Amino acid sequence: MRVHPSMGSDGADLDTLARVAGRVRESIEKVIEGKPEVARLSMVVLLAEGHLLIEDVPGVGKTMLSKALARSIDCSVRRIQFTPDLLPSDVTGVSVFNQDTREFEFRPGGIFANIVVGDEINRASPKTQSALLECMEERQVTVDGRTQILDAPFMVIATQNPIEMEGTYALPEAQRDRFMARVSMGYPVEAAEIAMLNTHTRANPLDDLEPVADAVEIRKLVDIVSRVHVAEPVQRYAVAIAVATRKSPELMLGASPRATLHLVRAAKAAAALAGRDYVIPDDVQALTNQVLTHRLLPTVEASMSGRTTEGALRNIVAGVAMPESRRPLG
Repeated sequence: MRVHPSMGSDGADLDTLARVAGRVRESIEKVIEGKPEVARLSMVVLLAEGHLLIEDVPGVGKTMLSKALARSIDCSVRRIQFTPDLLPSDVTGVSVFNQDTREFEFRPGGIFANIVVGDEINRASPKTQSALLECMEERQVTVDGRTQILDAPFMVIATQNPIEMEGTYALPEAQRDRFMARVSMGYPVEAAEIAMLNTHTRANPLDDLEPVADAVEIRKLVDIVSRVHVAEPVQRYAVAIAVATRKSPELMLGASPRATLHLVRAAKAAAALAGRDYVIPDDVQALTNQVLTHRLLPTVEASMSGRTTEGALRNIVAGVAMPESRRPLG
């Protein structure tokens, strides 16, 4: 059955999305060389109204990626450097008494921006990390009983070092679950690293980046993605994967319902970037590692045996039957 026009995005909308998203990706790739999939996932998360967690060892370009995405869009950007002495009020804001007006005034914290770059998020205390929970899920901030709505688009791009690194705290499960996807930068291939030496030693490539889109355009793209159709068999496939993680003997914590929602929303963005107004099962399967792995916890037995969460998830996905149809149904 064909998708009814009201159920999806038309061709002109998808052409607009491809054009604008392509400009942003090209801008990112001017700074992050040899990592096209990382740039693509960043766009998927942005258009799916999610938040991105970039995890890897120091020095591989985590902060550079987050800054490149932020500078490619003409919108408000704030950076929060997470340190052990950072307070929750530094993130959310604080009410200050004004002696002249004899009233309390709200002074916004670092979270009040369209794109928030949280650098080394796991160096802050769990109490400060938890200040982000309401912001990331409900896109609002409550301070002293007063709620402030955050402007759209709103995206947190957080970097963190592996938990084995000195001076880090593990992110709470509730915090990890609010990140739509996690990506690891990895070391660059030899050719890309040589190219980096040629470009990055002369000047900072971020200095030459100009915005190639603005907040209004991104909001339009998000609306286009929201209209991408997800047929019931595809929805059932995503749910089946999540349910299988909860039943796996290798995992003590499986995927939450929020994880299933994030998986489908990310698949809609991936489908739109591929020029389709409907999601196919392959879109869902291709994103399972980035969207689900960071939310799962292995059992003690699995950890002691050296089995990884990624390996457990691969086995789970391989064991879930994929719908046969590749065309939009429903």
